[in-house]
Amino acid sequence: MDQPTHRRLGHSTNLVGLSTNLLGSDAFNEDPREIHLSGVCEMNRRLFEMLGFSEGLADAGDAFMKYMQAMFGIDPEQHESDGGQSGVPRRYRSSFLRLLKGWGYDSNGPEGAVLKGWVESRFGLFPTYHKEMITRFSTPGWISYVEEKMSSRFHNNSIYCQLDILYEFCQWALSVHAAPGERHITLFRGVNSFEEHQIVERIDRKTVVMRLNNLASFSSDRGVADCFGDTILTVRVPVVKVMFFNTLLSLHPLKGEGEFLVIGGDYRVRADYL
Repeated sequence: MDQPTHRRLGHSTNLVGLSTNLLGSDAFNEDPREIHLSGVCEMNRRLFEMLGFSEGLADAGDAFMKYMQAMFGIDPEQHESDGGQSGVPRRYRSSFLRLLKGWGYDSNGPEGAVLKGWVESRFGLFPTYHKEMITRFSTPGWISYVEEKMSSRFHNNSIYCQLDILYEFCQWALSVHAAPGERHITLFRGVNSFEEHQIVERIDRKTVVMRLNNLASFSSDRGVADCFGDTILTVRVPVVKVMFFNTLLSLHPLKGEGEFLVIGGDYRVRADYL
């Protein structure tokens, strides 16, 4: 039987121009380099020109939301009825905000599958957990993940393109406002067990190389992480692997917990027990 720690990190190709094995490796996470999704900034040049005139992160976030509303029609009116004349809801249009909301409720739900699917598509990294540990492509967890990530419910409004732009905006915001000049951010995650995490290598009594899910939640506040488990994982996350952070937008569903969404792979992790 194949051991989980020996399973391939991901596909042989991705959209960032680096080997997936390198991108997901502990070596890359310790010594990261700048990455971009192919063509996203070039195709959305006017957004980044507009962001250059912003006076701060809040102003930039407002400009970003206006751009997304114009490009993808995700303003709130689309979720209301058609003026009450027929009482029939308008056609549902998926949005990145809906995915973030679903992730906040349950990262193993359908919205979580779509977000993990985006990471797999763009960065080449396979998920390692969805409802259960994924060790083979024939497991119920993998089958459920594939079914949910491909659901037409979330793919009628260029949802992967929305997430592409969100990632590049997040990277711009980190480099300009939230973490200028930084290569890493120290983040925390509380867990009660390691069933969702594969131990690749043990460094010492408290330090391991751990294979994180291809998308994982962390907090910038250790006190918040304490509320989620009696073991606290401390990780130095490369800035280029942050997909979303809690102050990126003024209004969003993940506001309360200092949450960061982090692209996974093999990370050097310190585990402290409360």
